[in-house]
Amino acid sequence: MTTPTGTPAPTKPASAVGNMVVARFRDGRRVKGTTQDFAPTKARFHIHPDGESSAVEIQTEELKALFFVRTYDGDPHHDNVYSFEDVKGHGRKATVTFYDGETMSGYTMGYHADKSGFFMVPVDATGNNSRVFVVNAAVKNVEMQ
Repeated sequence: MTTPTGTPAPTKPASAVGNMVVARFRDGRRVKGTTQDFAPTKARFHIHPDGESSAVEIQTEELKALFFVRTYDGDPHHDNVYSFEDVKGHGRKATVTFYDGETMSGYTMGYHADKSGFFMVPVDATGNNSRVFVVNAAVKNVEMQ
């Protein structure tokens, strides 16, 4: 691709384009990178780990959740918000308990137990996660409010 002046347009490596994500697997593994082809209806997608040229294929059914993040490191000193009190969001309030004991609260527009998963916007708007795709097979309980 060239610019209007005929000079080559700057390109970004594949790993610099797309949504920043952290894939957390049910077995505890994690893969951090960017994705361009995740869709809730697809059985697999790809993550380009930061700094690597090749993508890793991810099987959605093996995940606990796919976290769409602002940074890969987060803020270890951040105090997470778990309560809906004084927080406004769109959709239904949901608290998810995973089989590993972790809980997460947020808003969802599309929870269906018979689907592979659903998107959730965490109640903690100041946290590192902008949205999360929760995989239903990793969920012990969903409490809707």
